[in-house]
Amino acid sequence: MPIIRFVREDKDVECKPGENLREVALREGMQLYGLKGQLGNCGGCGQCITCFVAIEGETAPGALSPRTAVEEARLKRRPDNWRLACQTLVQSSVIVLTRPQVSLGNSKARLEAARAQNLP
Repeated sequence: MPIIRFVREDKDVECKPGENLREVALREGMQLYGLKGQLGNCGGCGQCITCFVAIEGETAPGALSPRTAVEEARLKRRPDNWRLACQTLVQSSVIVLTRPQVSLGNSKARLEAARAQNLP
């Protein structure tokens, strides 16, 4: 079973292969949305782009589904490691930073620590 390591929340969550990242995050109580997304989001259709996350560290090939056409269009001017959680299927373990647009206290050390711990 894949493990999703949520850095900001300091929590590892198990999911089924092929499970939607947004659905897992919401089910596990992760704060996926900033204020704009809390006030109104598209419910997982990829239209509002408020559920973006950063995939941190190297991932195994095929760990995530390929970017969809919606992601390619919506994330054109965003970093390459950003994904829309609603469009992303998890196949194997990954490290995720929710709300990457919001600063994370001691971010460098926290990201290094998350990467240093082995994922199954």
